[in-house]
Amino acid sequence: MKRMNLVLDEQILEETRQILGLKTWSEVVNLALKELLRQATFARIDAYARSGIWEGDLGQMRGDGIVPG
Repeated sequence: MKRMNLVLDEQILEETRQILGLKTWSEVVNLALKELLRQATFARIDAYARSGIWEGDLGQMRGDGIVPG
């Protein structure tokens, strides 16, 4: 863990902490960072999936004929 000083909106921190049922502002910030990273990772995966790099029939490869989508 890294200890640091940040200038953050106290009202947003407190409202988020209460709504999510978290105990500390540190938990709020850590959860927010994890969620931001998850969303950014998903966006990169989604962009790759739409890039046309891979060609094939996923349903046929799996043998079930179902293509997620």
